[in-house]
Amino acid sequence: MRPIIAATLAVCLTSGLPTARAEADLEARIRQLEAQVQALTRALEEARDPQTTRRLKQMEDQLEALTEEVESNTGADGGYWGRLHFSSYGELHYNNLDAEEVGFDKDEIDLHRLILGFSWDFTDRLRFVSEIEFEHAGEEVEVEQAYIQYDITENQDVLGGVYLVPAGILNPTHEPTTFYGVERNDVESIIIPTTWWVAGANYQLRFGEGFSWDIGLHEGLAMGEDFRVRSGRQKSIEALARNLAGTTRLKYTGFPGLELAASIQYQSDPGQGEIDGLDDGWLVAAHAIYQYKSFGLRALYGRWNFSGRAVEAAGADVQQGWYVEPSLRWWSADVLPALKDRLGIYFRYEDIPDAARSRDEFRQWETGFNFWPHPDVVVKADVRGRTHHNRTDRGRDFIGFDLGIGYAF
Repeated sequence: MRPIIAATLAVCLTSGLPTARAEADLEARIRQLEAQVQALTRALEEARDPQTTRRLKQMEDQLEALTEEVESNTGADGGYWGRLHFSSYGELHYNNLDAEEVGFDKDEIDLHRLILGFSWDFTDRLRFVSEIEFEHAGEEVEVEQAYIQYDITENQDVLGGVYLVPAGILNPTHEPTTFYGVERNDVESIIIPTTWWVAGANYQLRFGEGFSWDIGLHEGLAMGEDFRVRSGRQKSIEALARNLAGTTRLKYTGFPGLELAASIQYQSDPGQGEIDGLDDGWLVAAHAIYQYKSFGLRALYGRWNFSGRAVEAAGADVQQGWYVEPSLRWWSADVLPALKDRLGIYFRYEDIPDAARSRDEFRQWETGFNFWPHPDVVVKADVRGRTHHNRTDRGRDFIGFDLGIGYAF
């Protein structure tokens, strides 16, 4: 009953009716019927008599008929505003890091990112999706997503354009309200270079009880002589396409609160023919997410294997890292009712033993909290410390704290 009312109201509020008077009449009828349904519901709870039950059923049928009438006046697609969808997220960071050597200290405020997105439904099956990203208060402006998606069936879809690589936890889903910590974890920055988008095509199949399978063909990396994966992202800007790459992912979400996924990517030439001694590369990434009531756990491992004389001589043929992050989102309602289910605490430990450069090889611990005053708004604070594996980089070791605020809708 209540979903029917909500659906009817949503259609009336978001669709363009032929005239303002028709819209007002329909809204008045909806309000009248809703009031009657609420009154009958209360009566039914008190009396449980057959006559009230029959009358309530009649009212539900009238609401369904009214919904059909609204749809017939506006079109099945919901009208212009029913086709257009807007989204956005952003985050502001403050970092205060005290390094072993003064030159590597950090004390700054940064409007790290602001993303504006919109999508358009051509039909129920065909849509356009886009996101434009402004980083560091507009210092960088990039198109993060811009693709056309077609739903072949209820369980299959295909898309073409600029999209996010299906690898890791944060690359597909990285709004600040969805993860702990002011800064994103470093494994999914250095090894899986989040945010990582490519131009190409991707097919997804959902099958069984909670399984999904992605397979895509897209632009490859264009790494330089430093062999850094993150620097090799082409971001679909006149991207060299002499040698493409392919990514496949298998994900399982059939058990409540559990997500398991593994991705494999093959780079036929991650240097796009520009680097002698860099032949091909493989990425293998796997992660697990588990949420049981207030307890959460995330764990991820990622590894690159590159072949070629030059990359092996530089010691960058293997680049890998992992992290584990337990969390607890709970607060006793008897102590501070206002914080119930709004405060989350976490601890993260990550290790990157092998990277393209020694300054990216370190261990890091981090602990802090997220506070959600609203599900779409988050305030964050954390303390973290870093220790580099290579002694020559120990001047970069630090301990410090971060503060942040973010939103997503």
